[in-house]
Amino acid sequence: TNIFLSLSSLMDQYFGRMRSLMNNKELPARIRFLLQDTVELRENNWVPRKAFIDNGPKTINQIRQDAVKDLGVFIPAPMSQGMRMDFFLESPFMPNRMKLDRETLGGLADMFGQMPGSGIGTGPGVIQDRYSPTMGRHRTNPLFNGHGGHIAPPPQSQFDMGPKSFVKSNQVQNQHFLNQNQNHLAQQQVQSKDMPPRFSKKGQLNADEISLRPAQSFLLNKNQVPKLQPQIPTMMPPSAQPPRTQTPPLGQPPQLGLKTNPPPIQEKPQKTNKKPPPAKEELLKMTEAIMTEYFNTKNLTEAVSGVREMRAPKHFLPEMLSKIIVCSLDRPDEDKEHASTLIHTLRTEGLITGENFMQGFLNVLDQCPKIELDVPLVKSYLAQFAARAIIAELVSVAELAHPLENGTHFPLFLLCLQQTAKLKDREWLTDLFQQSKVNMQKMLPEIDQNKDRMLEILEGKGLSFLFPLLKLEKELLKQIKADPSPQSIYKWIKDNISPKLHTDKGFVNILMTSFLQYISQELCVAEGDEQLAAPSKEQLEQEKQLLLAFKPVMQKFLHDHTELQVSALYALQVHCNANGFPKGMLLRYFVNFYDMEIIEEEAFLAWKEDITQEFPGKGKALFQVNQWLTWLETAEEEESEDDAD
Repeated sequence: TNIFLSLSSLMDQYFGRMRSLMNNKELPARIRFLLQDTVELRENNWVPRKAFIDNGPKTINQIRQDAVKDLGVFIPAPMSQGMRMDFFLESPFMPNRMKLDRETLGGLADMFGQMPGSGIGTGPGVIQDRYSPTMGRHRTNPLFNGHGGHIAPPPQSQFDMGPKSFVKSNQVQNQHFLNQNQNHLAQQQVQSKDMPPRFSKKGQLNADEISLRPAQSFLLNKNQVPKLQPQIPTMMPPSAQPPRTQTPPLGQPPQLGLKTNPPPIQEKPQKTNKKPPPAKEELLKMTEAIMTEYFNTKNLTEAVSGVREMRAPKHFLPEMLSKIIVCSLDRPDEDKEHASTLIHTLRTEGLITGENFMQGFLNVLDQCPKIELDVPLVKSYLAQFAARAIIAELVSVAELAHPLENGTHFPLFLLCLQQTAKLKDREWLTDLFQQSKVNMQKMLPEIDQNKDRMLEILEGKGLSFLFPLLKLEKELLKQIKADPSPQSIYKWIKDNISPKLHTDKGFVNILMTSFLQYISQELCVAEGDEQLAAPSKEQLEQEKQLLLAFKPVMQKFLHDHTELQVSALYALQVHCNANGFPKGMLLRYFVNFYDMEIIEEEAFLAWKEDITQEFPGKGKALFQVNQWLTWLETAEEEESEDDAD
């Protein structure tokens, strides 16, 4: 039973971490979705979702059946081309005077047959046109094979009715077509007896679903000529001839209700020859002339206008900024400041961007070996430009640091921070640097990328104020060894560490690490030895007494701060990991912290559920204290139930 409970608890921990990783936006979406699927699969008793069971391709008939079953929607099968043509000829909203009068229409079926993608076909049962070359082979339709005697002969041609027949009101026309629709429905009922079954249901449309107004394309213009007439040549010029509709040649269907005259072609206006932008050499000369004039007159407005009138292309802007910086390097500091002001004004006017400045700044850095021959302090001058750009928010500290990582152009980045602290103040720079999340060790050459060497370099450049905790880590252990009394330790911290850092996780981590290192040294435990001998009873008692001595200082900074208590537990985890996780050490400290009320239950459980990878040894630590944490969680639940009773 204990093994089963332990495995179940471990499984809950695994899936708890999977849930936390599932909500981690830094992981790829695919991994987060896979974790979500696994968690949901466990919650569903390991039964896969229906989408994974039935996820194959379906036929069209299956899709129609699903539509009828789920939505109550019937999806009919697509109509063949012949069925579409029959439906058009026999539809109830097509006028009788135009229906079946194929001579007047000029072969409506042929017209549709000649349109792209609308061929009618020549199979049995398909309506054939009398102009079709296959007319003699397939005459199965009763409309053209002599069996359509019940259909009235075509009425008189509409072109012989005179112009008055086309001057009816809309009301009369609507009534006329309504009567024709009713007659057509009656004719279909009689006609369906002699027709094959596949034609019996064509054209049966609901009268409420169609418009009684005839389609505009079937209203023939009175200017159209009803019969084919030979075109008589005339001597009149084309512009003087009256407009008329051209009659299509024999055998081609007419364009009913459509304009035959093509729209006039509008000629595009000729493009005006724009003046090409100046060449690169010319732009550089113009930039140098603008800067020379600007340094002499100090007229910022004229300098900005001159840059705007250059009409420099976007790809030239970094080189223009490089030229502005280079022109000021061998001039007094006042001119360098004026050059920085011009650059910031160009940004305000929208003529350049921060990215343009960084590209131009890096271009000058690439020329440093050559420029240093004439200007030995070129990096210090460039640091001034960078510092003013940071203060003016032209670039950020992170954007400046990225191309200078791993000691590139070292110590330029540190010089930029020095100049920024001079132009602004230390506290402002400290807050800005901490917000940037820049790793200072990566800004040093690879050989110097360690804490001790970094603190050395920062103290030499006067920048150690950026990392007050580094000084604390170096000095606190010395102070504890000199005087381990809690009153002396607390007074030293209060005098040397800013109160703003007292609630910082890094401060708590260093404080706990210093206490643990002092206790280990007092117990004569060598750090780094993976096979430590089990401490004796006297050593265990001494360890407990030292913890009790430091208890007031720990409680002063950890009381009622669960997050800081979790940081203290991580400091203990890293300390045990550095010593190779001696048997029983982590569990012993957990029990002592709990019994002395230095760490509360919520902090232990929060440390258990936390999935951060910042501190090494979490897996081994959980393995050693998992059973105790399970007991702690169970005991807390029992106390809650007792309080409720």
